[in-house]
Amino acid sequence: MDLEKIASDAVSGDEDAFVMLMKAFKADLYRTAYAYLKNEQDAVDAVQETTYRAYKSIKTLKQPAYAKTWMIRIMINVCQTELKKKKRMVPQLFEESEMATDVKDSFLETAEALDSLEPDERELVHMKYFQDMTITQVAHALNMPEGTVKTKLYKSLSRLKRWFEKGEHTRVSK
Repeated sequence: MDLEKIASDAVSGDEDAFVMLMKAFKADLYRTAYAYLKNEQDAVDAVQETTYRAYKSIKTLKQPAYAKTWMIRIMINVCQTELKKKKRMVPQLFEESEMATDVKDSFLETAEALDSLEPDERELVHMKYFQDMTITQVAHALNMPEGTVKTKLYKSLSRLKRWFEKGEHTRVSK
């Protein structure tokens, strides 16, 4: 059974379909939460809150084909609310203890480069390249035109490229 059919069944009130949908997206939801919150327990809590909110409002999902985008949008809202509460900043994507030194350094450099971006730019890059979302899905999740997403992604990637070329460790100017 494809995810669109499962999502459609979940919207119709099938609780088993909702559970299947959550199982299909839980890894993506966790990665998104962890990227935003930088803390395993906070990420797990955010997944739980997202599951609750999605369950309570599943009937508002207008297009079952966008179920993943819809849930990630809920997750982003949950994470942004949590960040406002704790006044933290967004993603450092990898924990040091998980990697060998050389690999760790390259990931830390990537995380540092991402941290040099503005939060909205970082969000776009994360959704497109870490969540493997299409431009259409990103645009739908962020309620902005596809052209705007493409432009902002291009500018964000240009800033990242300059950061890596210059080896800068401060914010790259727009």
